[in-house]
Amino acid sequence: MTNNIEVFKQNSIRIKGKAGTVYIDPFKMNIAPHDADFCLITHDHYDHFSPEDIEKVSKKGTILVMPKKMEAKGKDVLKYVSRIETVNPLEFRKISWLEMEMIPSYNVSKQFHPKTAGWVGYILKIDGKRIYIAGDTDATDEARNVKCDVALVPIGGTYTMDAREAAELINEIKPETAIPTHYGDVVGRPEDGEIFKQNVQAPTQVQLECKL
Repeated sequence: MTNNIEVFKQNSIRIKGKAGTVYIDPFKMNIAPHDADFCLITHDHYDHFSPEDIEKVSKKGTILVMPKKMEAKGKDVLKYVSRIETVNPLEFRKISWLEMEMIPSYNVSKQFHPKTAGWVGYILKIDGKRIYIAGDTDATDEARNVKCDVALVPIGGTYTMDAREAAELINEIKPETAIPTHYGDVVGRPEDGEIFKQNVQAPTQVQLECKL
């Protein structure tokens, strides 16, 4: 199992690696740790791009990464970080020590997250592991082709996959560990985590880390 990954609310995630600490979509943080080497944003919805929470995790030297199509919103948080890097879907980047691949993140049959928005999930290489943070997405063709050791996927339904759909995706890509996100707060029930776990097949292990 994975003990260097914490999930807070929604898609708010902290990953502590040997080289540094990465946050993804910090939201409703109850603490202000100011320990982010990187802060990655998947898209511009309020529960993923929260300037007040970016301020809570940022420190001197923090690098903020966000989709290119969000570039205009960078001015809202530039005062909290050292610099902003923009990325596009299907791109590979290495910034300092962090290698990242950007996976398109979008809805297939819903319009909350259109593919044309250019929003992303991330595959991060940290301590020799490929960690996929899907963002707000359905089970897209791009998601089904992901190769990773750890997958963090949304399960709340309505705006993203629900628990069973997310489990089907996990059973297809077969990571070592799967961690559900995006449930138990704005959308989705706390018990969705157990539904997800029951539907994920071995040998993938499920780590329930939703901190409410």
